[in-house]
Amino acid sequence: MNTRILLVEDDPNLGLIVQEHLQLNGFDVVLCENGETALAAFGHSRFALCLVDVMMPRMDGFAFARQVRRRDEAIPLIFLTAKSLKEDKIEGFRIGCDDYITKPFSIEELLLRIQAVLRRSGATGQDERTSFTIGEYSFDIVTRTLRIGPQERRLTARESELLRLLCLHQNKTLDRSLALREIWGDDSYFNARSMDVFVSKLRKYLKDDPHVEISSVHGVGFSLTVTNN
Repeated sequence: MNTRILLVEDDPNLGLIVQEHLQLNGFDVVLCENGETALAAFGHSRFALCLVDVMMPRMDGFAFARQVRRRDEAIPLIFLTAKSLKEDKIEGFRIGCDDYITKPFSIEELLLRIQAVLRRSGATGQDERTSFTIGEYSFDIVTRTLRIGPQERRLTARESELLRLLCLHQNKTLDRSLALREIWGDDSYFNARSMDVFVSKLRKYLKDDPHVEISSVHGVGFSLTVTNN
């Protein structure tokens, strides 16, 4: 069964766009346009995560989240809002949210944040695979092992996590800032230089298959590309 998300967003266009992208990435998404209908949906179904707009009619996101927290202290909550004031963020975290994303945002950032929160909460995300095929290579996340033919290489924890993110975005672009926050904790200059070193190492590890390439996307991030033989 796909991971079920309760999406509470009063902007019908944004709500449908986010719902469609999450569904394309393997989530089961229930969309509600205000806190009252969302609270009713929450009472009738089980969800792995709530993704909640703050400024809504009838019942705003903070009021909805307080009601949810009275019923379930553990379910992950992510606020999705245009309210960027420090006081609003503090209020969101006081209520017990797990993350706070300010509009406008990219769908890729939203997906990575959702995956990170689900991993921390112990919920099963939509793409928690433990192994990947990368051209002629096989990559096992549990053992942190990269294999091609009889050759086997044990990766460090950080190398493994970076390769996992690249695999999840295979033939797409992995945003470098998001990767830095996901693995290093922040996107500072020194961490960015550290990540460049790790990318160079992964390139060397994957050099024995000419159909596999990690390329830099200028000003954006990196792309793990696997072409057909």
